Amino acid sequence: MLPFTIEKATSVEAAIAAASSGRRFIAGGTTLIDLMREEVERPEHLVDINALPLSGIRLDGSDLVIGALSRMADVAAHPDVQRLQPLIAESLIEGASPQLRNMASIGGNLLQRVRCPYFRMLDAPCNKRTPGSGCSAIDGLNAGHALLGTSDHCVATHPSDLAVALVALEATMRVKGPTGERRFPVEELFRLPGNTPHLEHTLLPGEIIIEVRVPGGPNSRRARYLKVRDRASYEFALVSAAAAIEVADGTIREARLAVGGVGTRPWRMRGVEAALLGKASERKVFERAAQLALDGVRPLSGNRYKAELLPRTIVRAFEMTGAVA
Repeated sequence: MLPFTIEKATSVEAAIAAASSGRRFIAGGTTLIDLMREEVERPEHLVDINALPLSGIRLDGSDLVIGALSRMADVAAHPDVQRLQPLIAESLIEGASPQLRNMASIGGNLLQRVRCPYFRMLDAPCNKRTPGSGCSAIDGLNAGHALLGTSDHCVATHPSDLAVALVALEATMRVKGPTGERRFPVEELFRLPGNTPHLEHTLLPGEIIIEVRVPGGPNSRRARYLKVRDRASYEFALVSAAAAIEVADGTIREARLAVGGVGTRPWRMRGVEAALLGKASERKVFERAAQLALDGVRPLSGNRYKAELLPRTIVRAFEMTGAVA
């Protein structure tokens, strides 16, 4: 690990000012410290934001509001989260080991870096780490890589389980920066790689995440997260699905679906959702709709199995909600 300095921010405004001058935020540090040890990340100055008043979980009408510095473990265990937004609790529990959940913040989880092994190999070309150097995964070991949203410059999957759930639930986020506050859907936080894969999110210089807001609704309480992975604990998704649904008199009134492990960002499946509306809540209906998830997939040499696994995972996730007759 290379030498660095660290300072503690005492206010949001001070943190923003420090970040505007090139310093990096650190909260739980569960991703950043690992990357600093491996010298993939080499920040010279860090700003510790843990003392800022950005934690806490509250209800605002039917909306659940989660502070950006809330720890994953606290959010997953909160009774309002478990009662009103079980999909969030499930995605957090599935997303990390107990030790990591005790440290990692909600904002940090959304901003975690990719888990492509070539990103962490300093002797391997990687456009995310060194723009313009090339992508080793395209013709290399790519069994865990993306099918959707890829480019000739990057095929790495987005790693966050929580982000998949928040995108499915149409959550929004509030951020603050040198020019003031703004709000936008969590889905809009994440960039496609295109020809600039090193630019992973849409936060502006100096901006800090303040909170995440999750709207309530009938579909939120009937929602499940299914994560398919190589082992049962502390492993990233091969394919995952966050499914939320509202059924009345056997007919699907509303469906929400986002998937992980297959896209370069959390991937909302609007085509599948539209195909389910007004249909009978039956397995064959879900199976037909799930095939639409394959529109636009670009398999690589090692990850073609994901094209078979994806629709099956979607159907099983909806079955887990109890909606399938």
